[in-house]
Amino acid sequence: MTAVVFDVGETLLDDSREWGAWADWIGVPRHTFSAVLGAVTAAGRDNAETFQYFRPGFDVATERLLREDAGLGERIEEADLYPDVRPALTALRERGVWIGIAGNQTARAATLLRELGLPADDLATSGEWGVAKPSGDFFARVADMVPDGPAKTVYVGDHRDNDVVPAKAAGFKTALIRRGPWGHLWADDPVVRRDADWVIESLHELPDLLCA
Repeated sequence: MTAVVFDVGETLLDDSREWGAWADWIGVPRHTFSAVLGAVTAAGRDNAETFQYFRPGFDVATERLLREDAGLGERIEEADLYPDVRPALTALRERGVWIGIAGNQTARAATLLRELGLPADDLATSGEWGVAKPSGDFFARVADMVPDGPAKTVYVGDHRDNDVVPAKAAGFKTALIRRGPWGHLWADDPVVRRDADWVIESLHELPDLLCA
């Protein structure tokens, strides 16, 4: 493998603070919001549907702008990174692996991620591209991003339906990381076991796994 591309939420970033901010924004106890999010996740539905249980007709894009206007918009800081992110990405780079980051985030999130100065060769989000996972068009953009095409690239994510299945269909090698609600829920799922080349517990496993 000559390249690795990472999903963002619950792969590189712990999303706890952002989901908590949404719960606070709509005036719902964080535990309640988290429980409903879990039920939506277990049903294999888009997590944005969570909001409809509390505010039918809720428009995430509009509310995100309102949060920004109120000074309560997206924040991504060093503390939001999982502890293994910088060491693992650095180790991969030291072994000559090209590193990309591409996930379903806003254009603003891309700016915030770039400000962290992660050891990556390229970074993009669905908000910048105008196309989101699990669309094949998203993974076509990822294929254009990497140096040697999908067959020489591993896409790493935590989500069965947004990461593993569509990346595999697009010709990538795939790794599912067992963390966050989706990673734990689906790590032993038959579809994941069919389509994931690896199921990992930590990003620390990747350098030895891919560069053996």
